[in-house]
Amino acid sequence: MTTRVTITSMGAGGDGVANLPDGQVFVPFTLPGEVANIAREKNRGTLMALIEASPERIDPACDHFEACGGCALQHWEADAYQAWKRGLVNDALTGRRLDFVLEPLVPCLPHTRRRAVFAARRSEQGMLFGFNRHQSHEIIDIHECPVTVPAIVGRLGDLRQLATLVATGTKPFKLTVTSTASGLDIAATGCGLPEAGKRRALTAFMLEKGFARLTCEGEIILEPKKPLMHFGKVAVQVPPGGFLQATVEAEETMAALVMSHLARTKRAADLFCGSGAFTFRMAEKMAVHAVESDAAALAALDHAARNTQGLKPITMERRDLFRRPLTMKELNRFDGLVFDPPRAGAEAQAKEIAKSTVAKVAAISCNPVTLARDLAILVEGGYRIDKVVPIDQFLWSSHVEAVALLSKGR
Repeated sequence: MTTRVTITSMGAGGDGVANLPDGQVFVPFTLPGEVANIAREKNRGTLMALIEASPERIDPACDHFEACGGCALQHWEADAYQAWKRGLVNDALTGRRLDFVLEPLVPCLPHTRRRAVFAARRSEQGMLFGFNRHQSHEIIDIHECPVTVPAIVGRLGDLRQLATLVATGTKPFKLTVTSTASGLDIAATGCGLPEAGKRRALTAFMLEKGFARLTCEGEIILEPKKPLMHFGKVAVQVPPGGFLQATVEAEETMAALVMSHLARTKRAADLFCGSGAFTFRMAEKMAVHAVESDAAALAALDHAARNTQGLKPITMERRDLFRRPLTMKELNRFDGLVFDPPRAGAEAQAKEIAKSTVAKVAAISCNPVTLARDLAILVEGGYRIDKVVPIDQFLWSSHVEAVALLSKGR
């Protein structure tokens, strides 16, 4: 049985929203103003037939759209899509009654995502290699991806062959593929460790195809070339599957905003620093104290710092900033800082920053809701928000990055 609905708005998750007498229903791949027949299950709807299309609807860029769950919004005209994304940041901050200037959204171009997490499974029809169907564990076999960099998409055939060699039985597993300056860095998880004969086959294949590194369950199987990422002028040997900004362009935009805001800073802190995407750019101009809980990321940062000349002093500290944030007293040593936490935000750390005398703060987040909460804490502590810049780092998804720049004092 189908239900006819009118889509009244776009939900924060990228689904169209229909208001029915018994509540809201979320319908993927629809747009505001559209009339559709849907199959309903509780508050979820499946699009069965589009009766009236929005004038903002466009042809998707990918043959796999609506099957593959990687993109939610390829069917939306760019201006409307970007306005909605900017609105996610605006609504979250307005909900906290903050006083802020919201800059225009920095757009994201196709073919710029430098990492893809592929799903793979051996089946009776052969190796399935692609992405999961929307809200499903079913793997959609793909032949293209307009989001991802050509260095990865152009090697889909080779990656499929590698998955065949890695696979054990019919259990699904993941291949995380990162495009680095040295070649593709591939991390397999959920497949177990290969036995001796398979290792020989994998070694021969890796060398033949020129891949940089293969790890299985965190263990390096082969590393013909050290996978390198350039953070500013510094080449960093990144750990397998370690955190990276999704696109080079977004990282450079964020770094430029941070550096401009901290232009007069002499001593800064980089909290949740990862492998040093901001640390090394900052260290060209100022002394930096880099803090991170992930040992592998911090080891990569340390190795690069020790092997690079011409930087200001960099000190490092391994520390869980969720459980043990830098205290007000520790923070008062700095006149600037940047923090870029996971989606959960940095509530405990923000409370300490709010009490500090740090003059310039750059807050970076991929979650407008937790960013708004943390900014509210800082404002309550005497900071003012100079500006907020939304960045579409995650093309055609419901996720949006934002950089907030704050000051305290005269």
